[in-house]
Order: sequence, then structure tokens, then C-alpha cells
Amino acid sequence: MRSVSDFVSSMRLRLRVVLPTVVLLGSLGCQRTPSSEQANNPGTTGLPAVSVQLNWYPEVEHGGVYQAAIDGTFRDAGFDVEIRPGGRATPIAPELAMGRSQFAITNADDVVLFRAQGANVVAVLAAAQNHPRCILVRADSGVTSLDNLKGLTLQRQPGRAFLEFMRKKGLLEGVREVPYHNSVTAMVTDSKVAIQAYVNAEPLLAEQQGLDVVPLMVSDLGWNPYSSVLVTTDEYLAQHREAVEAITRATQKGWVNYLQDGAKANAMILEANSHGMTPEALDFGGKQFAALAKPSGHDDEVGSMTLERWQTLIGQMEALELIEAGRVRPEDCFVNLLDSIDGD
Repeated sequence: MRSVSDFVSSMRLRLRVVLPTVVLLGSLGCQRTPSSEQANNPGTTGLPAVSVQLNWYPEVEHGGVYQAAIDGTFRDAGFDVEIRPGGRATPIAPELAMGRSQFAITNADDVVLFRAQGANVVAVLAAAQNHPRCILVRADSGVTSLDNLKGLTLQRQPGRAFLEFMRKKGLLEGVREVPYHNSVTAMVTDSKVAIQAYVNAEPLLAEQQGLDVVPLMVSDLGWNPYSSVLVTTDEYLAQHREAVEAITRATQKGWVNYLQDGAKANAMILEANSHGMTPEALDFGGKQFAALAKPSGHDDEVGSMTLERWQTLIGQMEALELIEAGRVRPEDCFVNLLDSIDGD
């Protein structure tokens, strides 16, 4: 079982890299809608090329990026954007630091960890205002809130920050913790099994197994990092601010369009994801993600970030001893490019 200290130590080893200068030759290009093949194979348009590294296999959490690729929004902004699928333990910070990708998708708590270990990763857009993390329980388990998990067996990945947050609140007392195997199967035969989950994915998988389940949102406890966050590096932002603003604007538009109709982007995601993704899962996930991205129902919420939210997150991570107190400043973790863009 990996402890939080083991996790942080592994991050330290992975992030001992030197941030190089990445040169981008920028210009505005032609405005046309790319084919799916073109969107998956950049370098064919003559436009300056950049890449976005995903933190996981292509899923709904990356829908806005795929939408901006498939509907031509990135190309209208003047860039040929390659989307690089991730997987287990994708090295986001090293990919950015070595210049293999200029942008990436990650979560806000990862940004804080990266910066604490010396990688100058900065957030420029947060697609999800509320984090999709939940604890999934069966409706017949008798559990109605995260305050009464006692007696359950929780399948989880050890060392995750949300678990330490719950542990500090005493919510895992009397809970048997076992490894999570990315499946809802154990819930089928045992009503006292719960799993860590994303609200836009596992509830559908459980329903398809004939289960009536209840997602208990971890964000309701106050642990609510932004997710599906578009990031770059301080250095790249300083040297290519216009390019970063253009990609940020295009990504935000991609998310707004995806949440209205993500059919074309979902087809592209299916083409890129060979790990059991289905049209039904993407349709379900997109509807759930819309509520996370626009909790008040307004398009201008998509992508926005506040200093207060970053201050809260850093304070929580310091209290959990995931980072050294004072090591990371909230104002260094993000830049509100959308504010300056909207003000143009």
C-alpha cells in the first residue's frame, strides 16, 4: 500500500528536470473544418503545431479539446493541435518541461504538487468547476451520506489526496480499504462494497449491471479541486502569450460547443480510445459533465478560476502535509487569461 509520502516522493523523482525554451513560429492560418483523420494527424495543414498531452485515456473529461479539434476551432485560431492520449501515470510535468508538449490536461491538485516539486506548471482554464469524484454505494446499502460509511468495504487507489482529506475528517473510520480494480463487479454480489468513482462514468456501468446506485460527491465535503484543467508552463506563457491566449480561447469555445452537442467529438474520442469506451458512456458522461462545468447553467462559467479556490486548495494540501507550508503561492498556480480575452 502506497502512502501519501510515497506518492509525493515519487513525484519528486519524476519532476527533477530542467525546463527548456520551446520556440513556436506563430501565424494565423486558413479557416476550415478538419476531418477526423486530420485532427488526429497534425502537421498536414502548414499551420504552427502545438500539442496537448492528456492525463488519461480520451474520455468525456477531454471533450472540449476534441471538440475544438474536430470542428476547426483550433485551426481557426491559427494552430495545428495534436492531442496526445495519456494513460496510467502519464508524466504530465516532464512532458511539458522537456517541451514535448506545450499544453496538457490535468487537475488543480496536480498543479499544486507539480509546483511544490519545482515544475512551473500553470493553469489557464478549468473546464469543470466541480470535481467529478464520488464514492459510489448501492442504494440498498443503507448509506445515504459520506458521514456513515462505517461497515463498508471501499475499493480505492491508495495515496489519493481525496482519501487523505476524508481520513482526516474521520470518515474512513471503520471502513475496510482494499485496492480498486477499475470495475463495479464487486458491487454486484455485495451491497456493502463501495468504490471510488467519477460521477460521469461508473454510475452508468453499475446501471448496466442492473444495480441501483447512489453517487456521494466528495466535493460536498469541501474537497473540490478544479478538474480537466488546461495547463502550460510559466516559461512558455511568458514567451508565447498570444499563442497561449489563442489556444485557451479556442479550448473554452470547444467546451461550450461540446456541452451543447458533443456528437462529433465523441466519435473522435471513440476512435482514439481502445480501452472499452462506448457511445452510451460518452453520452451519459457528457450530460453529467455539463452540470460540473456549468453548475449555474451559464456558458461564461466554463473555464473560469478564482484566487479564493486556489487558496483553499493549497491550504487543504498543506494541512494534509502533501506540500510544505508556504512552498506554493496560490497566485502562481493560475492565470485568468479568459478575463483579458473577454476584455479585448
